[in-house]
Amino acid sequence: MSAAPVSPPSRAGGTSDGGTSAAGTVDAVRSDRRHGRSRALRVSIVLAVLVLFVAAVSLTLGAVAVSPADVLAALVGRADRLTSFVILELRLPRLVAGALVGACLGLSGALIQSVARNPLASPDIIGITAAASATGSVALIWFGLTGLALSGIVLAGTLVAAAAIYLLAWRRGVSGYRFVLVGIGIAAFCAGIVSYVLTRADLSDVQQALVWITGSLNSVDPTSLLVLGIGTVLLVPCALLIGRPLGALSLGDDLAAGLGVRPERTRLLVVAVAVALAALAVAVAGPVSFVAFLAAPIARRLLGRGSLALIPSALLGALILVVSDIVAQFALPGVVLPVGVVTGIVGAPYLLWLLARTNRIGRGG
Repeated sequence: MSAAPVSPPSRAGGTSDGGTSAAGTVDAVRSDRRHGRSRALRVSIVLAVLVLFVAAVSLTLGAVAVSPADVLAALVGRADRLTSFVILELRLPRLVAGALVGACLGLSGALIQSVARNPLASPDIIGITAAASATGSVALIWFGLTGLALSGIVLAGTLVAAAAIYLLAWRRGVSGYRFVLVGIGIAAFCAGIVSYVLTRADLSDVQQALVWITGSLNSVDPTSLLVLGIGTVLLVPCALLIGRPLGALSLGDDLAAGLGVRPERTRLLVVAVAVALAALAVAVAGPVSFVAFLAAPIARRLLGRGSLALIPSALLGALILVVSDIVAQFALPGVVLPVGVVTGIVGAPYLLWLLARTNRIGRGG
């Protein structure tokens, strides 16, 4: 008996499994993106609420105790003159400066660590804040600059140092490992400049230069706060706009180029915005250490691997600095510490843990 003829597979039937598989993959990717955006939104809301709560608590603390009701009355213009002065003239500017400085540093750290693909690549590790410290010390002690002129010189010096780091790390592109090593070398050079300047200065000048050595919110003035606010409004949207091409770079230069992203141009833009954010913060508060270093890794852990976590990093930076400033003001009775001392105490153990962990799993670079 002859075998029954076997009909060839139809074209529709031959492609249905592949089409279903492709459609399922696309749906899965879209579902992951929606889930990631939803989680990022939830985390950002929680962090924003925490920042507002800590900010409200900080306004009630101080030598003059102010109840939450009186704080609210001062904010809406219904408090007495003394309460309004304490809240609006003394505490609120310091609080706003701390939140904005922390947000700028956190966002700067997230951008630099993402473009370098290295958790050590933060402004305070690769020499950005050290350059600001050196510039500020020289300008203050040797040239007697103060106020807005001093902040402008610090901003310019920080940008010049960042350009030098980028150019020295360039070898047909910039790798994260070389970028970090060059930055550490620049940081050591700037630390030497600060030490030399301090050894040649009078004691009174050294006390004035303290803000450019450790970082402090004790001397924030209205002009600096205004510049900080305007700079933040301009730079934060720029940082968020470059987030999409930065995400493509995580796939590799070849794939990123195939998606229409110019790798080196994107890296240069990201580094420029990140350095401008860090320089803006340092020009107001000095080199507050480890805020940029801590904020981005914690934010990425909250969101999961593969996320840039730009907004959560900014919110975490603000939260870390505001909490640290509260500790700096009230941890020791009668002594107001520079906020950089507190962030250094918190950040240094994390740096040691990170180095030990990366060496243990074979990623010491």
